[in-house]
Amino acid sequence: MPYYVYVSVSSHDRVNVFSMDPETGALDTHAIVAVGSSPTALCVDPQQRFLYVALRGSRQAAGFRIDKASGRLAPLGTARLEAEPIYISTDRTGRFLFTSYYRAGMAAVHPIRRDGSVGTPAVISVKTAERAHSIQTDPSNRFAFVPHTAGPNLIHQFRFDETTGRLSSNPAGTVTPPEGAGPRHFCFNESMDVAYFVNEQGSTVSAYSFDPEEGTLIEFQTVTTLPSSFEGENTCADIRITPAGEYVYASNRGHDSIAAFSVDGSTGALEAISHTPTEATPRAFTLDPDGAYLIAAGQSSGKLATYRIDDETGHLEALEVYEVGSNPMSVLALDLGS
Repeated sequence: MPYYVYVSVSSHDRVNVFSMDPETGALDTHAIVAVGSSPTALCVDPQQRFLYVALRGSRQAAGFRIDKASGRLAPLGTARLEAEPIYISTDRTGRFLFTSYYRAGMAAVHPIRRDGSVGTPAVISVKTAERAHSIQTDPSNRFAFVPHTAGPNLIHQFRFDETTGRLSSNPAGTVTPPEGAGPRHFCFNESMDVAYFVNEQGSTVSAYSFDPEEGTLIEFQTVTTLPSSFEGENTCADIRITPAGEYVYASNRGHDSIAAFSVDGSTGALEAISHTPTEATPRAFTLDPDGAYLIAAGQSSGKLATYRIDDETGHLEALEVYEVGSNPMSVLALDLGS
């Protein structure tokens, strides 16, 4: 059964759907879905029944039912949000939708109804600071984190109640990353208590020890995403970890590359292993569900590039390039048969 890849294309107000051959990584255009004004972030509930799209232009979140047999999307309606959403995710139960707001400097939680549609008003809205860039819960679903890029340069730590959907401040407060870092997106290494944050302005990745009882982060390593020979301007965008937790990847905008790191299986520390050229301005990328392929969207080129991941070395082998349209903003790959 094919996998499915979803790409939000902001300038065309649509999501492109591709079928993917899990054996070769080849993509084939499957559908084009009109979703609303200026789609950005995509997310899916843990059961992969529903897909959600952040609509910056209309300040809404749109919900879609996923047909698991075909990968096609059926609209469930939209929910009005309090500001322009920059990022969305669901909690680990799929009962709540998180939204973060870059310009408004806040985060919110909306209920997800039984039919998959997003409810209003928000269960809670929390003022954080300007440039809030993403929000996710930890693997236990008891804590949530909101990183803010340079300016505030901080990570808000919250406690999350999965029964009520409410966020409350963690007594430990905020985390201050290395000066000038600008944390943007993050991922957890679920085989150990470690989280990795990609730093937009610092062009680095920071590794944090995660306390699963207190829900707090302590930085123990920061490594550059750039080769030592690079002297131009660069900002980082996205970060992913392979399912087995062996490799971490981060995208460079300016150097226009994917930086690859191996993960120390005992400590979670990172070691740079390669820099692979990719499409111009790789704002978003993802891994397929098996961690066998990497799929990167060039925001400036309007193209999607695919790579095979060498499971022995973590290196990337370039495969194909596909047209998707102007301003691709988010990429999501699903195995709907799992």
